[in-house]
Amino acid sequence: MSQILLIEPDRVLAETYRQALLAGGHQVVCCASAQAGIISADQYKPDIIVLELQLIEHSGIEFLYELRSYPDWQDIPVIVHTMVPASEFTLNRHLLRGQLGVKTYLYKPDTSLSELKSKVQENLLVAA
Repeated sequence: MSQILLIEPDRVLAETYRQALLAGGHQVVCCASAQAGIISADQYKPDIIVLELQLIEHSGIEFLYELRSYPDWQDIPVIVHTMVPASEFTLNRHLLRGQLGVKTYLYKPDTSLSELKSKVQENLLVAA
């Protein structure tokens, strides 16, 4: 059973995603902010992180910079699951994939729950 850290500020979406991932046989810890995500990553040692970029106080990008600053967290796969279209990162795609270690970028309006679950499973298999 894999430990997933889900960072999603919308409570309804967080619960929907949590239920779908639980049904896939995973343990899921939900957070609504970047700071809570860092604390939870330290406490629960996730196998994978699913991250919304639009967060309150600190952005998902700031979360990624802090996450990757810790040597123990360099290899945790991150799936960005966001309302921010990938086209916003055309010039900085190498930053997301390289330095910040984003394995998969999913645009919420185009992503079904089954696709999210599939991408989580796919990234967990690659990381194992």
